Amino acid sequence: MAIHVVSPGDTLWRIASRYEANLNEIVETNGLKNPNQLVVGEALYIPLPNVHIVQAGETLSKISNLYGTSIQAIAQANQIGDPNKIRTGMRLTIPRQRPEIEVNAYTYQPQDEAVQSVNEVGELLTYVSPFGYKVNEKGELEPTVEDTETIAAAVAHGALPMMAITNFSATEAGSNVAHIFLSNLQLREKIITNIIQIMKEKGYRGLNVDFENVLPEDRENYNAFLQSAVDRLHPLNYFVSTALAPKTSATQGGLLYEAHDYEAHGKIVDFVVLMTYEWGYRLGPPQAISPVDKMRQVVEYAVSVMPRNKIFLGFQIYARDWLIPHEQGQEAETFSPLEARNRAWQYGASIQYDETAQSPFYRYTDEQGRRHEVWFEDVRSAQAKFNLTKEFNLRGISYWALGYPYPQNWALLRDQFTIKKL
Repeated sequence: MAIHVVSPGDTLWRIASRYEANLNEIVETNGLKNPNQLVVGEALYIPLPNVHIVQAGETLSKISNLYGTSIQAIAQANQIGDPNKIRTGMRLTIPRQRPEIEVNAYTYQPQDEAVQSVNEVGELLTYVSPFGYKVNEKGELEPTVEDTETIAAAVAHGALPMMAITNFSATEAGSNVAHIFLSNLQLREKIITNIIQIMKEKGYRGLNVDFENVLPEDRENYNAFLQSAVDRLHPLNYFVSTALAPKTSATQGGLLYEAHDYEAHGKIVDFVVLMTYEWGYRLGPPQAISPVDKMRQVVEYAVSVMPRNKIFLGFQIYARDWLIPHEQGQEAETFSPLEARNRAWQYGASIQYDETAQSPFYRYTDEQGRRHEVWFEDVRSAQAKFNLTKEFNLRGISYWALGYPYPQNWALLRDQFTIKKL
């Protein structure tokens, strides 16, 4: 594949001709409604044939380095007896060496929409996690979404359904309820018993624990809960995972972070999901939602205290539109990266790219004369996150959340990795 950033005067026909690519594939891969409506500054995913035409002076060594493969692999794929004897104009098939990773996706969509999402991208998922079951102060689990058909869709695509439990909601931080059940041994065991019952009834294969805003004094009780969950679920052949706030040090203060013990989670559970998103919070000022420079800091700390093969990099796949200048209490609009691209076209905005955050953004003025700032994701920002996953040799990627159309991401994921099915 190639990434092409649209310049003034570009047309899709010219772009396709330049790369010798199929125009219809470009349209489909990028979700373009109208191929004549390109946005200056937008990044296009260009699907290319897996073929290299040898240029004058090129060697197999140079070509293998270009594609990240080996001389031997290219020679074998093209039945070349002597790697030193290639000629200008030869068409070489380039074998792909994709790292294998696991991929999780959460969904909090209504069940029919969740099933549709899983059917669309299920081949690229190792786990599907309907979100979720809320734990109350009695140790009971209250479902927030219908999940039976979503589980069936996941299984049909060879993805393991992962049960998600949490202590919070859109209107409740969950600190007090978490304190009530985490500080009570009987309630902790009751929760695990209820988890096992639901997992058996529904067909879940593993557990994801997403307790947030946990009080600092409940840190050790949280660790103890996880250990008990592992001790009881492992003999039943269920795995256990957690979702962790994006910490950059063991001493980082704040309600989101202090009770999340990276080192302990790394020892206790099977894997963790780093929630490396929401810097661009819906109630905060406009900024990149998943800036790669901030994500890197979290990963660097995580790999210093836990095994790399237990770490999933969290990746949000939605966009946000803030009114500017931002005022306290104003809430940004949340929508898909595809809608962000279309909105740029609608308002005649040119897309810019923040090289530090590795994230696209633009500004526009609406019909009422109000100024807006939009941050979203494109093929460049996805590539930056995939590169981070490769660089640190992480276990995989976890998406929050399905339901936001982002065709570039799924095409790039398929191109960059082999997805592990368990």
